[in-house]
Amino acid sequence: MATKPPQGDPVQDAPQVTEPKHAAAGLPAIGHTLRIAQQQMGVKRTALTLLRVNQKNGFDCPGCAWPEPDHRHAAEFCENGAKAVAEEATLRRVTPEFFAAHPVAELATRSGYWLGQQGRLTHPMYLPEGAERYEPVTWERAFDIVAEEIAALGSPDEALFYTSGRTSNEAAFLYQLFARELGTNNLPDCSNMCHESSGSALNETIGIGKGSVLLEDLYQADLIVVAGQNPGTNHPRMLSALEKAKANGAKIISVNPLPEAGLEKFKNPQTPQGMLKGAALTDLFLQIRIGGDQALFRLLNKLILETEGAVDQAFVDEHTHGYEEFAAAARDADWDETLLATGLTRPEIEKALEMVLASERTIVCWAMGLTQHKHAVPTIREVVNFLLLRGNIGRPGAGVCPVRGHSNVQGDRTMGIFERPAPAFLDALEKEFGFAPPREHGYDVVAAIRALRDGDAKVFFAMGGNFVSASPDTEVTEAAMRRASLTVHVSTKLNRSHAVTGARALILPCLGRTERDLQGGGEQFVTVEDSMGMVHASRGRLEPASAHLLSEPAIVCRLARRVLGAGSRTPWEEFEKDYGTIRDRIARVIPGFQDFNERVAHPGGFALPHAPRDERRFPTATGKANFTAAPVEYPELPEGRLLLQTLRSHDQYNTTIYGLDDRYRGIKNGRRVVMVHPDDAARLGIADGSYVDLVGEWKDGVERRAPGFRVVHYPTARGCAAAYYPETNVLVPLDATADTSNTPASKSVVVRLEQSATD
Repeated sequence: MATKPPQGDPVQDAPQVTEPKHAAAGLPAIGHTLRIAQQQMGVKRTALTLLRVNQKNGFDCPGCAWPEPDHRHAAEFCENGAKAVAEEATLRRVTPEFFAAHPVAELATRSGYWLGQQGRLTHPMYLPEGAERYEPVTWERAFDIVAEEIAALGSPDEALFYTSGRTSNEAAFLYQLFARELGTNNLPDCSNMCHESSGSALNETIGIGKGSVLLEDLYQADLIVVAGQNPGTNHPRMLSALEKAKANGAKIISVNPLPEAGLEKFKNPQTPQGMLKGAALTDLFLQIRIGGDQALFRLLNKLILETEGAVDQAFVDEHTHGYEEFAAAARDADWDETLLATGLTRPEIEKALEMVLASERTIVCWAMGLTQHKHAVPTIREVVNFLLLRGNIGRPGAGVCPVRGHSNVQGDRTMGIFERPAPAFLDALEKEFGFAPPREHGYDVVAAIRALRDGDAKVFFAMGGNFVSASPDTEVTEAAMRRASLTVHVSTKLNRSHAVTGARALILPCLGRTERDLQGGGEQFVTVEDSMGMVHASRGRLEPASAHLLSEPAIVCRLARRVLGAGSRTPWEEFEKDYGTIRDRIARVIPGFQDFNERVAHPGGFALPHAPRDERRFPTATGKANFTAAPVEYPELPEGRLLLQTLRSHDQYNTTIYGLDDRYRGIKNGRRVVMVHPDDAARLGIADGSYVDLVGEWKDGVERRAPGFRVVHYPTARGCAAAYYPETNVLVPLDATADTSNTPASKSVVVRLEQSATD
C-alpha cells in the first residue's frame, strides 16, 4: 500500500556507519526496490509499471542512458531505475492546497529529499512579485506571463532556455527551434556540467562527440577499462553487460579513487547463479589519486611505444594525423612524476601494461571522474591516443565509451540543444523553416549563471531539471537566480529550484515518461537516444497524475504560438496534435534520421550512423583521427589539505534524493559525511565520527564553507576525500572549470577540514 509523504524533514545529525560492501545488487537490491516502489505506488501499480520499463512496447526509464539489449528480460530495470519510475508514478500529489500551506520561504529551508518526496505536481502555479506563496494559474495566463516578460527584454539574448536530459527528442527539437526563431542560441543544458569535456575531446580527435561502441562491442572486448565511473550506483544495468563480457573472456581494469562494490562483484538478481554466488568483475584495481588519469594514460602510451610490435602501425599510417608530435611527448613521460601524480606503484602500472598488450580489442569507459577537472579535455584526448595506438577505434569489441548520465541527454544534443551550434545545422534549420537563425554563440551553464548575476539575462526557462542544485558555487548561483525577473520550470515534481526564484516565478507541470499522452491526433509516443546512439520509442501507459498536465511538446508549442505570434510560419498547432509531423521535420534537418517515423516503428529502434565506428572514417579538420600532445597536468595539493571529489550516494540520481542511505559504502541515515583515508585523518588529527566544516580553497581567496560533516574513515586514495553533492556544490567555484569545455571542476576541489562549532 502506498504511504503518505513525510511531514517533517528527517534528522540527519548522526549517520550510522558500518563496513563498506564488496558486492552489488542481489537480494538487498530486490528488497529495497520493492519497498520503495510500494511506498510510492502501491502493490498493483508497482507490478503494472515496472514490467513496462525499458520494454520494446513500453516506456524508457527516466533514469540513466544505458542501452537495452535486443533480448529484454521481463524485469529490464535496475534498483535506481525502479526508484526513478516509482517517484514519477507515485500516488502522492502536490496540489494548490499544498502551496497555500507552505510559503516559498519555508520551502527554501527544506531538504531536497523532503521536497521530492511530496509527490507529483498537479496544476500550473504562479508566484507573483512580492508574494509569499505560489497560487494556481491557468495555462493561458501562464503563457501570457512568459510572453510579457520576453517582450519586455532588450534583446532575445536576455532569455535563457535550459534543458534537462529527461527531455524527449521531439520536445528538444521544438524547444531549440522556438529559441532560435525567437533569436537566441542561449541553450545551456546539463551536458555542460557533465560530458561536455567528452564531446570537446572526441569532436577534435575522432570527429564526433559520441562514443564509438555498441552494446555488442562490450561482449566482444578482450579488455575493458572503467575509469572514473561507478556503474553499481550510477548505471547499474551496465553491470549485466560487464558480467557477460567477463563470461566471454574479457578482463576488466577499474581506475578509481574509491573501491566500489559494483566493480568488485555483481550479484545479478535476474539469475539464480548471480543471486547465490555473483560474478567477480575487476581483475586489476588501480586506486588512482584524484586527477591522475592523464598521467597514467600518458605513461602507458610511452610504454606501448617502447614495446616492439605493440603499435598498430598500419592503422596509424592510414587513419591518423599528428603521430610524431604525440610520440615525442609520450616518450618524455617520467616514471617518478607519474607515480606522484597517480599514487600508484610501478608494479600496478606494469600489470596494467601487460593486460593492455595482451588485448587485441580494448574499450575505455568513463564518466564524471574524468570529465570534471581543469584538465579533463586533455585527459580524454590521452585516452583517445591510447586507443589509436593499437587501432582500437573502428573495429568490433573496441572503442571509446563515455557513459552518459540522464536518459536522453545525448539525444537532446543531437536535436540541437547546444549554445554553439554547427553552421551546417543552422543552415538546415533555415532551409526547412524559412527563418534566419542567430549565428552568434549563446551561453552555456556557467556563462548563463554569470549573465544572471551581472544582469545580462533576465528570464530563465528550464525544461526539466533542478538547475539550482545541479550548478556549482551554490550561493553565487542562488543569488544570480534571484536577480531574474522571471524563472520558469517545466517539472513533474517539486525541487529546490522552485524555491529559489526570480521576481516572478512559474511552475508548469508536465506529463512523465510513464504516462499516456493523448493529443488531437490521438495517442502519441516520443523518442530518446541512449548512450550508444540507439534511437527508440517510449510509450507511457498510466493515466496522467492530473487532468491539468500538458506534455513537454504541447508546452513548447503553445508557448511558441503565444510568444512568436502570427508572424511565425512554423506549424506549432500541427506539431502539438501529431508528434509524427515533428519527426518528419527532424528527418529533413538532422543527418541520420531519414525515414524517422518508419524506422522508429521497428521494435528496438535504430542506430544512428557513426563514421569512425562504421567505416573508420574520421570527419575531423584533418580528415583523420588526430593524435594530440598536451602537457601532463594533475592537481597540486598543499600541505595539510585534501583533494575532494563530489559524488552520488546509492539512494540518489543526479540531484534527486530517493533516500538517506548509501548502502554499498556502509552509510545509513545521513548525507553530510566526508570520507577520508584513516592515514590522512591521523595526519590531520581528525577522529572517525568527529564533525568538521569543509572549507574550499581557490585562487580567488573567497571562503566557501560546507558545515557539519561527519568524518568517516574510508579506504579512499591517499590525500583524497569524497562527499555527496549537491550538499558540496557550494565548494565548487563558478570560475573553476575545465579548459575548452567550461565544465565545472567538481572532482578536484582543494579543501581543509576545520572542527565544526557543533562538534
